[in-house]
Amino acid sequence: MSEPEAPPEAPRPDVVQAVPVDDEGTAAAAEGSGTASAETITEPAKLLRIASMVRELLDETRQASLDEAGRRRLAEIYQRAVNELSEVLSDDLKEELGELAPPLEGVPTESEIRVAQAQLVGWLEGLFHGIQAAMFAQQAAARAQFEELRRRGLLAQNPSEEESQPSPDGPTRGGQYL
Repeated sequence: MSEPEAPPEAPRPDVVQAVPVDDEGTAAAAEGSGTASAETITEPAKLLRIASMVRELLDETRQASLDEAGRRRLAEIYQRAVNELSEVLSDDLKEELGELAPPLEGVPTESEIRVAQAQLVGWLEGLFHGIQAAMFAQQAAARAQFEELRRRGLLAQNPSEEESQPSPDGPTRGGQYL
């Protein structure tokens, strides 16, 4: 028996989404506000694997002299990595990646390969920093909302355990009886 599918607007645990934060520090729903599209990554694990591979290739190519066949192979790997990354990115991130990581034409020189790989690694690191910043902002906004609820006394409806436990002086007494 199959499980019912979640509604399409429900957040998926395997999707990383950077939600813009407004001036008051609260996360604005990208779809609801219509102000900006949220940058999403559908497969974060795949993104991390590709980023690690590209970084490792960059480190390796710095230490080796490449012949024409090696440069051709690295150009193919670079283009495949860019294509694979595009599959897990939202449209706005795909467009940004396409502008910052153009395809390598023909057989590139060692310098062209190194620059292209370094540019891709730099973009990926910026993407990771952006995700971290968005997550921090979302946590700060949630914390601020929680503190606001606490300040307004809306959480007083759920007394804490400390308040419900008897005092060390003995049981608490009720009101006066007539």
